[in-house]
Amino acid sequence: MQKPIIAIVSGTRPEIIKLAPVYHALRQSRWADVEWIHTGQHAQMADDILRCFDITPHIAFARRGTSLQDFSAHCRAKLDETMVSRAWDMCIVQGDTESAFLGALAAFYKGVPVAHVEAGLRTYNLSRPFPEEGLRQMISRLALFHFTPTQRASAALLSEGIDAQKILQTGNTVVDAQHWACGKHGISRKAAGRGHILVTVHRREHWGQQMDDIFRAVAEIAREHPSMKVLFPVHLNPIVQDAARAILADVPNVELTAPLDYLQMQQALADSALVLTDSGGLQEEAPTFGVPVLVLRHETERPEAVEAGCAVLVGPDRPAIVAEVRRLLWDELAYKRMQQPANPYGDGLASRRIDECLANHLLGVVEQASAA
Repeated sequence: MQKPIIAIVSGTRPEIIKLAPVYHALRQSRWADVEWIHTGQHAQMADDILRCFDITPHIAFARRGTSLQDFSAHCRAKLDETMVSRAWDMCIVQGDTESAFLGALAAFYKGVPVAHVEAGLRTYNLSRPFPEEGLRQMISRLALFHFTPTQRASAALLSEGIDAQKILQTGNTVVDAQHWACGKHGISRKAAGRGHILVTVHRREHWGQQMDDIFRAVAEIAREHPSMKVLFPVHLNPIVQDAARAILADVPNVELTAPLDYLQMQQALADSALVLTDSGGLQEEAPTFGVPVLVLRHETERPEAVEAGCAVLVGPDRPAIVAEVRRLLWDELAYKRMQQPANPYGDGLASRRIDECLANHLLGVVEQASAA
């Protein structure tokens, strides 16, 4: 009996991280042939993370164009071309990137079922985050299976009329990825004392005055705590680079670095006292190491960490950021309350649950086709 063919379509660093454990789980169980399709949306950063997780794409597109529109047109054409020569039985996409949407759309037009990993995240504000909120809502209209990270995500899909039988709450595969990486690469806390403050800022909705306000807050915090290092891996976008260096380059205890690779970031998280971020991924990853997170956004599609008490939504407002950091660094009890014993996003078994669900479905389809 011929094995089903599963295509995993991804193109960005976060997608690779969250799909890598799914890829390894499917390959380990050996009931399907698994093909990794890399769209080229991210270049060097993607290559590094693929190597980190021991993944060699079966097909890799070279990115064309610098704009999202140019990338999209070329990527969609390449996906259609790939699907003409290879018949997929399932297409797996993750999250809310352009690559995820294009993979789902290309599969949909070819009649290939779509499985959406990390489904159901919502802010219901199409401008924040942009364009991610719109993309993930559209993917939900195309997907057959919705693998949700949390109960809240499942509830969002149910409220939108998604069939409950097509929703499986698995936990977030980002936790699976952390367990895999920590075990293989020996990541654990190595910092003495409280550790450093880790900062990441990149979202386009913050470009301009809000980003300047965030960076001025970081400068104020660093000057108030001169013995504490502030580690800031600066996004490669020139807008972020220019703003960060203009405000923070002369602050002695602020270390502006190139973006960290995945393993470096996990070690940086393990050694952190606090995380200040507008990244969705770090909101999910920091609780694994018991590190409190200040979310530099007005809303988050990952409110579970806030509800669990291991994150605080402070927005991009300078006084609010400074006040919250002061509170946590000076109030030991408040700080300890945010150090959760378990990550609210998952137990490290999400990939196994996805593998079992897809096996039950696809092997059943194959058996029915054989009997017919």
